[in-house]
Amino acid sequence: MIQKEELMPAYLSQPTKIGEEISITGKWVPKGKGGLFGKSKEANIMMKEWKIILELSKNEPAILSTEINLGVGEDAILIHQVFSNAETLIHFFTTTAKEQYGILHYFANPELHLVRGTELSEAVKETLLAQNIPVSFGSFLFGYVKEDYQPPLATSIQVTAKWTCKSNDPKQLEAQKHWWQQVGTDAYDLEKGLLRFEVFQAIGENALIIHETFIDSDQLQFHLAKGTADRYKKRLDKISVPDKYFFRGSVSWLIRTYSRILRLPATYSTKGPHFTRQGGSMSDGKS
Repeated sequence: MIQKEELMPAYLSQPTKIGEEISITGKWVPKGKGGLFGKSKEANIMMKEWKIILELSKNEPAILSTEINLGVGEDAILIHQVFSNAETLIHFFTTTAKEQYGILHYFANPELHLVRGTELSEAVKETLLAQNIPVSFGSFLFGYVKEDYQPPLATSIQVTAKWTCKSNDPKQLEAQKHWWQQVGTDAYDLEKGLLRFEVFQAIGENALIIHETFIDSDQLQFHLAKGTADRYKKRLDKISVPDKYFFRGSVSWLIRTYSRILRLPATYSTKGPHFTRQGGSMSDGKS
């Protein structure tokens, strides 16, 4: 049953300030498994190529951020990049990092990449699909950012997720939007440490992409155990399923336990090599 829509609070309906920026968060897994004495050859080459991509990104002024996050409990990496606009993204994938992506595909398998922006052109979608990576494209719907888009602290946890409706019925998507609107409405006051909450429509899919920034592990733990995740997860489960949950930042074993209880398909990571352009970005936070 779809609940009656309520008026969206002003803090959820404010226009986003991310402008033309485009964010990509995705996962890579080496084709070869490591052994007792260390990582596999494929894993080492995967990391080497991403370090090259990181260095190449530093020479592209319109690439605002590149992160290589190290998987916790699995041989994988979570990558995260912020591009200032579509032209920068297209140039990067078709020219700057073209060779590295070819090598990466030989030694590693890409898993789902979540792309977020305000308007994603056909050229952007075609460019990323041409890289032979699983991808979902998200267009901003609603959300809030506290602290005037200040950058996250060193202790912050970034969570990016995708939820897909159980059927192609448009009414389920509207119901899912409703419940995520309730999450944001309640969390604004209930969860002081949830600094960023954004909902994106997955283009061409009956699905939503969610992005959240928590001050620290304790605030994320509260969210899962006593906050809006605890309050609305069962309602969301009736109409949708979580496809992926990407955690960037150190989380405690207790949070990993809570997410298993909530049946979240989670990948955890700690920050490895990274680079953020001076001034930051509206997508991750201005410095």
